[in-house]
Amino acid sequence: MSALKSGGQPRRPSGVSALLAGDGCRQPPGRLVPLIDRNRCEGKGDCVAVCPHDVFEIGVLPREERSHLRLVGKLKGMAHGWRQAFTPQADACRACGHCVTACPERAITLVRREPRAAGEPWSPPL
Repeated sequence: MSALKSGGQPRRPSGVSALLAGDGCRQPPGRLVPLIDRNRCEGKGDCVAVCPHDVFEIGVLPREERSHLRLVGKLKGMAHGWRQAFTPQADACRACGHCVTACPERAITLVRREPRAAGEPWSPPL
């Protein structure tokens, strides 16, 4: 089942309407950010559908990152066309937790962002 409706809009998984009824965002943007477990993510897109701040997008895991996966991650990757969730807008995350709740693989956790020097890109802990 695709995470997108015809027309390209995200499909809402069951129960998501109730989640979105109350925004629940309780942190300043970027204090906590989503960390995606590459060995669990199957790129179904439920995180894209529920995020009120457009933090997520679905894309293809780059070939150079696939070698770091465990066997189960590689098998899932091959089975799902290497589709994974990415967080290009992690700075917009307000820690509502909708993505954590919606992910059927339990591949998303919220982690505290470490302080960084001005202009230095942030990368999640591995």
